[in-house]
Amino acid sequence: MRQGVIRFAFVASAALLLALLSACTTAPATPQGTGVAKPRPAAAPSSAAPSARAPDAPTDEVPVPLSELPRPELLNGEVPREFQRGTASWYGPRFNGRRTASGERFDMTEFTAAHRTLPFGTLVRVHSLVNGRDVDVRITDRGPYAGNRIIDLSRAAAEELGMLGLGFKEVVLMVPESTPEVAVTPPSPSRRSSPRRRAAAPRTQR
Repeated sequence: MRQGVIRFAFVASAALLLALLSACTTAPATPQGTGVAKPRPAAAPSSAAPSARAPDAPTDEVPVPLSELPRPELLNGEVPREFQRGTASWYGPRFNGRRTASGERFDMTEFTAAHRTLPFGTLVRVHSLVNGRDVDVRITDRGPYAGNRIIDLSRAAAEELGMLGLGFKEVVLMVPESTPEVAVTPPSPSRRSSPRRRAAAPRTQR
């Protein structure tokens, strides 16, 4: 009798223990209609876009200043080529209306210029090395002959280059490819040799 009671108590205890364990391991059901959702993991940050530079491109390139890049367009229908570098000046009201070396009247409102050697009528592109501006002028006069200046621009051309306030500007002269190779500076005038004196005839002793 006593052994039966002990066995019954042992079975009951085991059943109770199993019930408690199953209750602890079972997750509570989520009430319906609460709308609570499990939080989603944060998306991994997107990697940066790959660089457009080619893998073999040099990284220490220095960009060429704008002032060193003359316009690539045609000049008078031809490919332009560099002719001369130096200082440009301009002339205006004082010479306006006067006759130029080519025979034309100087008009400071037109895009003309004076050069020492380029043929009259040559179209020249003047490129500023200061601000990168360009202006096309036609050679109608001779000069300048002062200092190291290489071209004298009309007032209109100088205004186009933004040099009215400065008066002088470093420029590059571009001419059409077919322009003849002329001397950059006119040749110095040759000195005429003085006529040689005739040697006096030796006197004969009588």
